[in-house]
Amino acid sequence: MLGRYFANTPGGAAGLGLLIVRLVFGFAMMLHGYPKIQNPFHWADRMGIPGPLQALAALAEAGGGLAIALGLLTPLAALGWIATMGVAIFQLAKMGAKFVVNPPAEGPALEPAAGYLAVAILLLLVGPGKFSFDALLFGGKGGKVKAGR
Repeated sequence: MLGRYFANTPGGAAGLGLLIVRLVFGFAMMLHGYPKIQNPFHWADRMGIPGPLQALAALAEAGGGLAIALGLLTPLAALGWIATMGVAIFQLAKMGAKFVVNPPAEGPALEPAAGYLAVAILLLLVGPGKFSFDALLFGGKGGKVKAGR
């Protein structure tokens, strides 16, 4: 089944662009999730999020960031990020956060979570690109799928 997902894995300039996006996004997500992994069940107590969901979010952020940087199990990692950023946007909106705040001392903004969400959706829809472990393991050839497959 995953072979179908990666059948049209972009190569060339698009694959290189996806590699750059994955490396930057994945590294940022690992840094974002690292402090949460240190206290996975209690980093968001003040927001009223149950401990097990906090742990899943911490795993999605830190572990998902590493997986995305490597291009390994990208759909699963992207889904974890989509869920986590969806909850973050909901929580921030509930707190009355604006989309952008200038200067940042004015309070939290929706903009970073929305940006992370957009990149995760991109990676889910487009895939990790030819320069990824997913393409290597699951058969992305960088070409078109033949009719009848």
